[in-house]
Amino acid sequence: MISRSALTCLVALAALASACGLTSGLVPPPETSVQGRWWTWAHSADESVSPVRDTTGEFCDHDQPDDVWFLAGTHGGTVQRTCRIPAGRPLVFPLVNLQGDAAGCATFMAAAEGKAVLDGRPVEPERLDEADVTVAGVGIVHACGLWVRLAPLPAGPHTLTIRGSSGTFRTGVDYRLVVESVPQA
Repeated sequence: MISRSALTCLVALAALASACGLTSGLVPPPETSVQGRWWTWAHSADESVSPVRDTTGEFCDHDQPDDVWFLAGTHGGTVQRTCRIPAGRPLVFPLVNLQGDAAGCATFMAAAEGKAVLDGRPVEPERLDEADVTVAGVGIVHACGLWVRLAPLPAGPHTLTIRGSSGTFRTGVDYRLVVESVPQA
């Protein structure tokens, strides 16, 4: 487990490197199980305020942790969302992901494809193959997917296009992200 002071330094260095154009955009997550944390976040909302079911971005701030900002895909199909993000938060999101069993993840990942484009530039995803992760309120689940982790973005507007697929399943989000100029308290 990374200490809070080490995490603060890591986030500050990532933000500085990003602001100076010295990073590829990828940073490690605050904890090793980015999938477990994201699934916990996704499961924390009932359907009426679910960031995954959201078609506008109205619920993108629902139950966000203090050290990272999660973005959601869809349960299928493509939507457009506008999302306000506090300054200084790394972004983490799946291009396409699955929670199931080992056999389901193996099949899903064999066909998984995805891409992300931030402000007109492609972002390289990482493949997080099948793993047992702990999801608060659910327990241990098998998870897999194509993921992106980004350093905090500079203040101002940004565009992010997410596309993912596996077999006949397709998901996509066209995000308009607005990063606040001052971190929110």
